[in-house]
Amino acid sequence: MDTTPIEAAQIVALLEEGLSQRVVAQQLHKSQSCVSKVYKRFRETGGFIPRPRPGRRRCTSDRDDRFVVTTSLRNRQLTGVDVQQELREVRGVAVSEWTVRRRLKQANLTPKRPATGPKLTAGHRRARLQFARGHLDWEVEQWERVLFSDECRMCLHGSDRRGRVYRRPGERFVQCCLAETVAYGGGSCMMWAGISLDGKTELVFVPGGGRGGGLTSDRYIADILLEHVVPYAGYVGDNFLLMHDNARCHTSRATAQFLGEVGIATLDWPALSPDLNPIEHLWDELKKKVRSRNPAPSSVDELKLALIEEWEGIPQDSINKLIRSMRNRLRAVIRARGGNTKY
Repeated sequence: MDTTPIEAAQIVALLEEGLSQRVVAQQLHKSQSCVSKVYKRFRETGGFIPRPRPGRRRCTSDRDDRFVVTTSLRNRQLTGVDVQQELREVRGVAVSEWTVRRRLKQANLTPKRPATGPKLTAGHRRARLQFARGHLDWEVEQWERVLFSDECRMCLHGSDRRGRVYRRPGERFVQCCLAETVAYGGGSCMMWAGISLDGKTELVFVPGGGRGGGLTSDRYIADILLEHVVPYAGYVGDNFLLMHDNARCHTSRATAQFLGEVGIATLDWPALSPDLNPIEHLWDELKKKVRSRNPAPSSVDELKLALIEEWEGIPQDSINKLIRSMRNRLRAVIRARGGNTKY
């Protein structure tokens, strides 16, 4: 049993007081052999620090370890087996995949589930970076006149893949450990809404299907802009800005013409930037609340009613907190040089 220098000093002091090794072992809750080895080491070395143990010789050199770490850093998608093969082919060193994983762990490199984000081109990055720099100095009063809007689709039997199960070896496909799926999510509904520092719009369900699939320019103008955005613009007052993304129904000629006729200006939004839109976090929170309901919705109609109830129950403080994070979101885009961010 290993002992600390303080414990070793206690053992030596008690033995030199005349106590037997058996009594000392009982008092300090150590084995008698441990007490004997500590006292023997003290008489040979005069100290309380254990002798250095050489241990098993490492099968890789420092240079091999650096090669393992560098190879993994250059391509984060490589597995331990891939790095093992690279080490054998390039440096002629044959080690097990577990040795490679230990070397990576010693360098604080551990396998994690990758974060997801839209695929950004160089043009997308430039546009995002330009938008972030151009709006970084906006004050709360300027964001107050913006209505952040977006569409979202929710499946009746969808999953965010965040759930976990505790299982024993060999129980992967046991019924109680299985997350069952339903074809096409068992039905879905597409919805639209907008949020601002002054409030939120009603939750509007769009007939159709997938994301953007049932929302044409005519329907977007008649069912959303005319019915909800135009009245909300009058509620906000002068300098109202509408934020919508670059979906086809948002950027079509008919939509642009209608917005010009009613005098509604839009925020020049960069493409593929869901991390900048605070309503995305609200969609995520809304879905979690609906999935946690007991009993869960069993039909699309029940799903719509549950969504409306949870949407109306979202406090305005939560919305304000999301919108007030715009400066932090823009700073994150600038730090990422236009790339994806944690938001």
